[in-house]
Amino acid sequence: MAEILQKDGTWTFDGETVRIVPGRGSKVHPLRQALGELEVPLSALAGVAYEPGRKGGGLRLRLREGACPLLLAANGRLGDSADPYRLAVEPDRTGVAEYFVDEVRNALLLDQVPADPVDRFLLPGPSVPVSGGGGDGTASFDGEAVRLTWNWKAEESKSSGGPSTVPLSDITGVEWLPAMGLENGYLRFRTGRPTGKVPAPKYDPCAVDLWGLSKKEYTAALVAAAVLVRLPHPAAPTGSVPVLDKHSAPAADDHDALLRRLRELGELHRAGVLTDEEFTLAKQAVLKRL
Repeated sequence: MAEILQKDGTWTFDGETVRIVPGRGSKVHPLRQALGELEVPLSALAGVAYEPGRKGGGLRLRLREGACPLLLAANGRLGDSADPYRLAVEPDRTGVAEYFVDEVRNALLLDQVPADPVDRFLLPGPSVPVSGGGGDGTASFDGEAVRLTWNWKAEESKSSGGPSTVPLSDITGVEWLPAMGLENGYLRFRTGRPTGKVPAPKYDPCAVDLWGLSKKEYTAALVAAAVLVRLPHPAAPTGSVPVLDKHSAPAADDHDALLRRLRELGELHRAGVLTDEEFTLAKQAVLKRL
């Protein structure tokens, strides 16, 4: 067993799975806190490295391309502080970090795990219900449909129609882009709407406009990933349906899992990661499934 405990979080490796538990301090990115614990099977890993720095360093897991729905949804736009597969390491823990790397690398060699891309998800994505957003609204997903609710800052063309509900069966794709510089970001759900020019996110009833005013807006990426994992994998053969292995099978209907999710939502609400509205929406979605 290899284990490293840091303010940023805790990583353990038992020879088969890397278990990631994010820290709960104010400096830990809201996306990582909302995502919660992760169990990464050895089969999903392409490599691991310790990256030294002037004030400590960092552990980084490299996943096989296509294995993680969050990374696929983010498309390289998360950044180090939001990346759940990176752990900040304090200077006096360098030796422990290097030992952790050696243990994982040895296991990859012994099991002869290939580093090539995969055509199915090897991780389950965020637990549902999940919600996130900012800017002009919030998106929530309960595993069956996406609900988009607007705040007072939304354009009248969106808010006048009230909240939008998009069944999963109508969704053909999902796009997430964080705000960068002076450019807004967005979370958009592609559907079978008539072809033609797609409206800008600020006018699109199937999109949340993200302004980059808070790190919490990054939680929209979790909604994108939760939807994406339930769509056919981009690299899968044409006509295939989503297939999740034993490591990624969601336990959404398990009573104990739902109770744990309720406790997690309460902790996130008390910590300020979820707003009152986001907490209420997510809690109602869990209670429906109990």
